Amino acid sequence: MSDIIGSNPEVLGRKPIIKGTRIPVALIYELIGLNYSISEILEEYPHLNKEIVSKLLEI
Repeated sequence: MSDIIGSNPEVLGRKPIIKGTRIPVALIYELIGLNYSISEILEEYPHLNKEIVSKLLEI
């Protein structure tokens, strides 16, 4: 999973983020918990792609 999740002490205090973004992984899980579909998540964050969101759902 390290291919899509990273952390950096200078970005969000080292919280897990989606690599190449400042989007916390927890935010995507929160949206999923609120019953957002993958399509809705991609509308909110168009620089993500379906593959990334799908991989997060597999965790």
